[in-house]
Amino acid sequence: MARSRRGGAAASSDAEAASAVSEADRIIDAALARIPIEGWRQLSLASIAAAAGLPILRVYRNFHSKQAILCAFLRRIDEAVLAEPPPPEEDERPRDRLFDLLMRRFDALRPYKTAIEGLRRDLPLDPAAMLIAGSSLLRSMRWMHEAANIAAYGARGGLAVQLTIAAYLAAMRVWLRDDSPDLGQTMAALDARLRRVERWLTPRALPAGNGALGTA
Repeated sequence: MARSRRGGAAASSDAEAASAVSEADRIIDAALARIPIEGWRQLSLASIAAAAGLPILRVYRNFHSKQAILCAFLRRIDEAVLAEPPPPEEDERPRDRLFDLLMRRFDALRPYKTAIEGLRRDLPLDPAAMLIAGSSLLRSMRWMHEAANIAAYGARGGLAVQLTIAAYLAAMRVWLRDDSPDLGQTMAALDARLRRVERWLTPRALPAGNGALGTA
């Protein structure tokens, strides 16, 4: 009987966790849907709750602020890119692998293009949100470097990450007006930018025993 009760408690806990995840996604999606309509600065947590079809208490329990919702969205994009990174190819240059990862990022962002345009316009007028978004972008680009096996820390790695951020943001300006199915303009812009900084994209040295991924 005790085992049955523990099993029931575990099932209940799993169901509650799944419900919380579902609520969080609904809140993120609601915020993204409202940004093109209300703008980031005018967007309220009450409006997000109404759009999500949830009591505002449920928004409060999932996120403590609009900025937290924005961070969760950026994390969602990170996870989409990192879930199935492109497999390394023989003689692949670090720049090529980073290019593939960043293009995967633009693909993941495609459903939210109008929201991204609204954020690009409004965030510079919200210093607190801009600071948080900048910190999240720095974290994201460090993970892109890690996935590409490119140094992301130390003096050289830190500079490389900053150069990648600049290349990504420049390509994003092209992406926002690129409606082609293959994102050809975005690909060309990103490739050109990464070529300019390629000498800074140093392969990360891995411990011995990692096979072909290890680079001295």
